[in-house]
Amino acid sequence: MKILTLQGGARQKGNTATILDWVVSEVTSMGHEITSITLHDKTIKGCLACGQCKKEADKINCIQKDDTWPILDEMVAADLVIFTSPLYFWGLAGPLKSFIDRTYSLYTGYHQPGHSSLVEGQRQALLMTGGGPYENNAEPVFEAFRKLQAPHKAINAGELYIGSCTTPENLDSEAKKKAIAFAHTIVS
Repeated sequence: MKILTLQGGARQKGNTATILDWVVSEVTSMGHEITSITLHDKTIKGCLACGQCKKEADKINCIQKDDTWPILDEMVAADLVIFTSPLYFWGLAGPLKSFIDRTYSLYTGYHQPGHSSLVEGQRQALLMTGGGPYENNAEPVFEAFRKLQAPHKAINAGELYIGSCTTPENLDSEAKKKAIAFAHTIVS
């Protein structure tokens, strides 16, 4: 399986990156191919909501020329995409949020007959870390993620939230067990 990881957080050795490393190590050991992209150092402009991308089905047709295009190409080619982010103010990190907004260019005709998507049938997963609990904190992000699969015509392969994070050194064996279990869930 070809897997793309999209890292929304800025810290390359932070909590989210550490959990993702455990997941990547596990899925790699199962023989899956991984491509990892860190979004923080990319130029990803916000969606203009101009509608240009809706004029032609089955083609990425965004008018903005930035680092998003090659990442969208990688996404379309993947069997599984793992979106990752630390929780920032009850939401995703900015680079990942901007990228997800730009995936608007991957589908046409949503809520209409003939709805098509360049990622139809793709497995998508969400991995997040945060300092607080899931309840009254991370819930809205996961709800929004679940809704994303409808226009994408994708499959929600799994979700993982590791809360009460302080530093990567303080992530315990329970967090690692959850990461490994998540790895098996998203590829099965």
